[in-house]
Amino acid sequence: MKEKQTFVIRRTFVIPLGLLVVMTLALLVVCLIQAQPIAKVVILAVLLLPLAIMFAQSAWRRIEIDSECVRAFRPMHNKEMAFADVTSLETVRVRNRVFMTLVAGEDEYLILSNSYADFPGLVRCLVAAVPEAAVTDETRQLAVKPPVRQADVVAVWLAVVALAYILVAQFVR
Repeated sequence: MKEKQTFVIRRTFVIPLGLLVVMTLALLVVCLIQAQPIAKVVILAVLLLPLAIMFAQSAWRRIEIDSECVRAFRPMHNKEMAFADVTSLETVRVRNRVFMTLVAGEDEYLILSNSYADFPGLVRCLVAAVPEAAVTDETRQLAVKPPVRQADVVAVWLAVVALAYILVAQFVR
């Protein structure tokens, strides 16, 4: 592999998640302006915090793979692992959710999921880059046809639709 490849969390998930954060904030502001019950305001504020954190984590997370190493960039936490040091590339599959673990030694590891765009390409890059003896049979089988996860995208869009309905209902009274 000569050029660096970058993989990010699927934008089909990040965009509606960002929209959900903005809509939740808008609903919070509307509730404050309309002097809605304090319990409603508190629930929205408590909901907004994890949504905003999840959005920030998803929007800025990325994986870079070059000929020598894999780098994981996450808010406030970056990790780099040289391919020469990788002792194991393992996968765990739970329905359509896949977790890949790169292990180097006893205490260094990197866990990736199929939340990344072009996950099949990410799997192929890693299988090609790590030492052949480090790749498990399950990972080789998975590399042939990795599952693509869409349930989280559908769930976020359903939440956007529900919140849009709630926002409209605030003005229809």
